[in-house]
Formats: sequence, C-alpha cells, structure tokens
Amino acid sequence: MKLYNTLTRTKEEFAPLEGNTARIYTCGPTVYNYAHIGNLRTYIFMDILRRSLALHGFGLYHVMNITDVGHLVSDADEGEDKIVKAAREQKKSPWEIAEYYTKAFMRDIERLNIGKPEVIARATEHIDDMIDFVKKLVERGRAYETSDGIYYDISKFPEYGMLSGIKLEEQQAGARVEVNPEKRHPADFTVWIKAPKEHIMQWPSPWGMGYPGWHIECSAMGYKYLGEYFDIHTGGVDHIPIHHENEIAQTCGVFGHPAAKFWMHGEFMLVDGGKMSKSLGNVYTLDELAERGYEPLDFRYFCLNAHYRQKLNFTFSGLDSAKKSLANLRGALASHKGGGAKVDTESYIREFYDAVGDDLNIPRALGVLWNMVRSEPKSDDVYNAALKMDKVFGLSLDELPEEKPADDFTPEERAEIEAMVAARAEAKKAKNYAEADRIRAELASRGIVLIDTKEGTIYRRA
Repeated sequence: MKLYNTLTRTKEEFAPLEGNTARIYTCGPTVYNYAHIGNLRTYIFMDILRRSLALHGFGLYHVMNITDVGHLVSDADEGEDKIVKAAREQKKSPWEIAEYYTKAFMRDIERLNIGKPEVIARATEHIDDMIDFVKKLVERGRAYETSDGIYYDISKFPEYGMLSGIKLEEQQAGARVEVNPEKRHPADFTVWIKAPKEHIMQWPSPWGMGYPGWHIECSAMGYKYLGEYFDIHTGGVDHIPIHHENEIAQTCGVFGHPAAKFWMHGEFMLVDGGKMSKSLGNVYTLDELAERGYEPLDFRYFCLNAHYRQKLNFTFSGLDSAKKSLANLRGALASHKGGGAKVDTESYIREFYDAVGDDLNIPRALGVLWNMVRSEPKSDDVYNAALKMDKVFGLSLDELPEEKPADDFTPEERAEIEAMVAARAEAKKAKNYAEADRIRAELASRGIVLIDTKEGTIYRRA
C-alpha cells in the first residue's frame, strides 16, 4: 500500500512504525459553526484512509481533536477566538456554542457513513497537557514570554518550511502576521495567549491566566495519545502553510523530529469553478443539500469521483449526476442478488485492491466496481464482491430507497408544482442552472422535494 507523503513529496510504501496498527492524528473541526461541504470532503478523505488501511489488514488507533478554544479568526494568530466571537454574536456561552456545533458535526459525519476515530479529544479537556508542552518549549529555549503571551522562537528552527516550502528569509514583517514589536521574528507564533480579565475562556498557567494557541493543541494531544512519533497526520491542504508547519516546529522543538512520518492532505473543493465563500453565498451544508432533495450519500458518491489530492468542483448538475449514478449503481447491484450463476470475481477484486493501494485511487476503484456490476450473467458472487468493495466506498450499496406513499396534493397544487417542474426542466435545457436551482429552492422552502430520475423529475413532500 503506497500513500503520498506531503513531507517528502513522494508516494511511499506504508508500514506501521510499531506492530500492525496504524496510529493516526486528524485535525478535527473548530466548532463555532456548521461544517460546510468543503470541510466534509476532508473528513470523507479521512474515512476512506481509515477504511483502506483496514482493507489492507492494518489495525487502527485514530485520534481526532475538537477545537473548542484557541483558534483565532485568522489562522495566522490574528483577531479573536472563533468560539468566543460566535458566542457573542449568538448570545450564548462558548461552551454552549461548542457543544451545539460538536453535536451537529457528529450528526453530519454519521449521515455520511464516516467512521468515528477511536479517540475524540476536546481541546478544553486537555489544557494541562498543553501547558506542559509549552513548558518544555520554554525550558528548551524554543519559546519566550512577552507581555501578551508565549511565542515560539522561529529563529531557533531553521528548517521551518519543510512541509510547505516556505522560506523564512522571504517572509517580511507584516506580510503574514501583524507586526508586534515584542516578537523576535514576524513569523513567531503564539503557543499560549495571556487573556485580558474580561475574556470568557481562560485557565491558570505559569504565565498567568490565559488560553492555548491553536497549533499547540494538536501537538499536545497528538503526543498524549500517540506518543512523540506516530504514523500518519491528516488534514486539509489549507493546514499545510501555517497550522501543520507550526505543529512540526513545535514537536521538533521538543523531540527533535516531526510528530508523524506521513503527512496527508485533502485538496480544496471549489464551487462552480471558484472559491467557496460566505460573501458569494455558495457555502452549503449537508442540511441545505437535503432541503434540495439530496441524500448525504449522494454527496459522498460525488466526492469519490475525484482523487483526494485533486481539486473538486462542486456544481448542482454534478451532484444531480452523482445522485442518478448512485441510484443506478444500487439498482444494477440489486439485480445480481440471488443470481445463481457462478462468476469468478478474483480479477476485479485484485484490480480493486491495486487501485485502493495506489494512494487511495478511489475513482479508479469505483470504475472497477461499475465494470463488475454491469457484467453478465447475474450472480451472487458479484453481489458479495461488491459489498466487500463497499467496505471502502461506504455507500450502503445494499440499501434500496424505501417506497414512499403517494402524496395527497390537491389538483391545484399539482398543477402549480408540475408547471414549476417543467419550467425547471426548460431552464436546465437552456443551461440556466441558476434559475433551475432557484425553482428547486423555492419548492424546497414549501416542503416539496424534487428527485431527478431517468424517467424524469418526480416530487414529494419532504
């Protein structure tokens, strides 16, 4: 099994450092808002990695953090704490905010068939571990105190940039972070922040009342559960230039080496070819997709059609195609159930293993599955082999949608809805997808879901 290592920029054969268990750390969510589909793509990648390692016979010991304190509005340690900001805006306590959005995130990953890591570690439950880690950095001369906190001394780590390729000498004061006259280098970052009295979340420390920096959380919790050197660290590509670079600096400052052997990153999701942004109104949640008539596994299938290291362009027409394809795949597979013919599926299974073992090439593996279920004659052998493959895909291929009872629309309602469905079809034909989406959204706001099938669009109450 080969995996791409961002640290070495090569595919490397994977073998656990100890025994037969893969020890993994994943940067989890900052729980101040709902996870959007770009976030969720990263956790689908995390899940595919887990499932693929298990397929290849490795045990799993996987830690994911929940950031419920310390992540400032800017990843580069600027602004206020995201949790505190959300608490003020929503007139709730930070703990209420964190608890609410943690539950929402857990509900989302369950709906997407994403397996839960063996350990889910909340930052606020590990403050003492973080303080101990900061103490080690100070004792080793890798961190220093200022009037507003404890900073990592980047000048003591000339290898900074080993993950991202950033060169320290090219970083100018103010280019990435706000100039602070007490900092020794503009790229020095906080590992502990001294809190003003009015700050809601703060804990006692050797440096007074305060709270941890975001980057120290992962270093401290990874060390606590996985030791000073473990197998794989995962996250999104947005973590590479700052968060993971700073994590590496911290663990090298204490132990002399990065925390993990493999560093793996999922690529960005685009929307309609551009950046996902609240200001553009194109940040979607799983619930918002459901309101438009899509099941969570329709989105999972959509994500599986691109390699985790490739950008994925989200469009509703693309999601429509994924929805249809998943339904067709389930139908094609169901036709094999109970088939009495004997079929040798060994070549399909071997090709599937090769694809998954080649840096999680899931699009190729999905192609193998499709070739197999399209084959004749109908056979239980094909059905069983597909369910074995589905242990990696996580698409619940053995589940067919339940038949829903007929809806009791009045003749007037049916006439209006069918006119809107026809108008949407015309808009799609004219490639006016914005208008098609508007019509779908308007019907969804009335509690009416549209489902596109090969025979046309059907509608029912949500």
